[in-house]
Amino acid sequence: MKIVIGSDHAGFGHKEKLKEYLIKLGHEVEDKGALEYNEEDDYPDFIIPVAREVSQHPNEVKGIILGGSGQGEAMTANKFSQVRAAVFYGPASYVVKDGSDESSESIVKLSREHNNANVLSIGARFVTAEQMFDAVKEWLETAYQEIARHQRRIEKMDRIHE
Repeated sequence: MKIVIGSDHAGFGHKEKLKEYLIKLGHEVEDKGALEYNEEDDYPDFIIPVAREVSQHPNEVKGIILGGSGQGEAMTANKFSQVRAAVFYGPASYVVKDGSDESSESIVKLSREHNNANVLSIGARFVTAEQMFDAVKEWLETAYQEIARHQRRIEKMDRIHE
């Protein structure tokens, strides 16, 4: 699978590790920057090229973007048509159904199953590299559930052009 990645200075170190991890998993990786650490850079400069690529090929390409919190990065990516970016900011990002950890579902899994998220935004200041690897692996391995109500909601999102 082709995966495009991008990050500003806050996620730069994690992005470099993630690139190696994804290649070891057998994915084609395209790095949209930053290509070097610069504390003064701005995340939209690196997120826009990732989002543009996913927008042009929403079913063939996935994007992974990183920043300090992942929030501004997701907001930027979600401005593009057919981009559905979900934020992961740590292992506590889960929904507990009945109070037991055994029934919890991770937010990255739900973002794929219910929302067909094609961009994962990672809050690099809130996760370790290992936590990031676990979340990315789960996200990439989780398929979209083509259930009518999920598809109906996605189609409504995709029609927004304001």
